Amino acid sequence: MNLIRKFATAAAMTALMTASALAQTVLKSSDTHPDGYPTVEGVKYFGELVKQRTNGRYSVEVYHSAQLGQEKDTIEQVRSGVIELNRVSMAPFNGTVKETIVPALPYLFRSEEHMHKVMDGAIGDQIKAAFEPAGLVVLAFYDAGARSFYNKTKPINSVADMKGLKFRVIQSDIFVDMVAALGANATPMPYGEVYSAIETGVIDGAENNFPSYDTAKHFEVAKNYSLDEHTILPEVFVMNKGAWDKLTPEDQAIFKQAATESVAKQRELWAAKVAESRKIVEAAGSQITTPEKQGFIDAMKPVYDKHVTDEVLKKMVADVQAVQ
Repeated sequence: MNLIRKFATAAAMTALMTASALAQTVLKSSDTHPDGYPTVEGVKYFGELVKQRTNGRYSVEVYHSAQLGQEKDTIEQVRSGVIELNRVSMAPFNGTVKETIVPALPYLFRSEEHMHKVMDGAIGDQIKAAFEPAGLVVLAFYDAGARSFYNKTKPINSVADMKGLKFRVIQSDIFVDMVAALGANATPMPYGEVYSAIETGVIDGAENNFPSYDTAKHFEVAKNYSLDEHTILPEVFVMNKGAWDKLTPEDQAIFKQAATESVAKQRELWAAKVAESRKIVEAAGSQITTPEKQGFIDAMKPVYDKHVTDEVLKKMVADVQAVQ
């Protein structure tokens, strides 16, 4: 009988360990940026909090450096449930979630602080809600700083200097129209193709923030960086709605709180990275210029006229501008 009990106990322990292992759910998350980048580290921090607060029932595996594909590909993957999580720019959603058009508009936000107030408040909540019909739940908005133009041809000090230059842009109609309004030519292409496209002369340059300009090594092939700061576009951290709906209300609360705390962490890392990246590119010989912005702002009227077409978007723009 003792032998039987021992076998039974061993079997029970094995079953318990197997059940425990099966109880852990690993959530896959994608990011195009390299390991150590503030958005990657923000998602990692979110994952640490989730794992800790669910006692290991959930963990997050971050696939950085576009290991799962470029943004367009991973957006489809997370919408279809192939992956559960994705950190991506908001601009590629412009054709799917119309409310994302507003934060993508050039020169809408007066500063990063202004953007924070907008995205942390009622307007941010409105944008989050608009993602759900697309099969996505927004967990957080992350910082991506101010985007500016850079090129290998010449410094840009005015709108006139933009004429005829070819710039890579995010795959977004707003960005294409913004560049056209400035007299330049827009070429939408995946982020991972930009370096070689500049190097081989397919394009003259691109537009992005200092950390991306640095970590993607674009400063090696495009030495002229112009601080026109045309767009202060938040990044969005999303979860497949089907995966979200499988969570208990208690776990959903844990995920939401972890995401909120990861925003503060990511913003802190972002500010430090911007300062570090600017020093790196300046030391490498990049020429930083600050053009007079009013000419760039004045050129944006056709962009607003084309993309802010219905009353919902018009009200959102007015509400953003009213935030102090």
